[in-house]
Amino acid sequence: MELRRQHQHGYEFVDEGQGPVLLLLHGLFGALSNWQDVVQECAPDYRVIIPLLPVYDMPLTQAGVPGLVAYVEGFVKALALPASFTVLGNSLGGHIALVYTLKNPARVSRLVLTGSSGLFEDSMGGSFPKRGNYAYVQERVGYTFYDPKVATQELVDEVFNVTNSNAKCLRIIAIARSAQRHNLSKELAKIAVPTLLVWGLNDTITPPPVAHEFERLLPHAELRFLDHCGHAPMMERPAGFNAYLRHFLRTTEATPVLAA
Repeated sequence: MELRRQHQHGYEFVDEGQGPVLLLLHGLFGALSNWQDVVQECAPDYRVIIPLLPVYDMPLTQAGVPGLVAYVEGFVKALALPASFTVLGNSLGGHIALVYTLKNPARVSRLVLTGSSGLFEDSMGGSFPKRGNYAYVQERVGYTFYDPKVATQELVDEVFNVTNSNAKCLRIIAIARSAQRHNLSKELAKIAVPTLLVWGLNDTITPPPVAHEFERLLPHAELRFLDHCGHAPMMERPAGFNAYLRHFLRTTEATPVLAA
């Protein structure tokens, strides 16, 4: 299905389906389309909402995890979302979801994290993309996946265009450094909602030991792995990801929000 973008209240977003709200947050080099298979799977039973995070054009002074969390808070308020909802985040989006939950515990009923930062991440394989070097960008984007072929030419072209903009690169670097500084290990015990962790066994950016550490630190977490899968399971192994997601949503549907 083709995702229909909407523009309201100064925000660009996808809003598909009806029912309990699933708020989906993409990563640093992510896009709305990263969640396409999840939208297709869940829209018949849920209202699936994906804000386009302003990672490339937000004010440089706000370019970081706190600024992006504030952006999500403004988005939730502008759309007048229900009192509580489920938040899903990939990579940087998972990090934002965690901080949002810590700041707004009554608003989040469940969490789903996949390849989340917040404890450790090897951004772009340990280096930032080199300007003007398409082959290098192609290699680094491919590093995100177990199968580099998942990195389509369209995706590589998008990242390549971003890395050739000084203004966008400055924001990417500022946000990535903010994420690496913003370690949540001492705060995760405060998150009392049911949490699903779906990780690629072949994730080289947030490797499997990171997933095990999240499981240890989050009080109500369950961890599921997908083999032959890298940093974006919802893109690379959508059927497996959606099966775990569906089971989690079904088994936690009546679970109340626990006091922090």
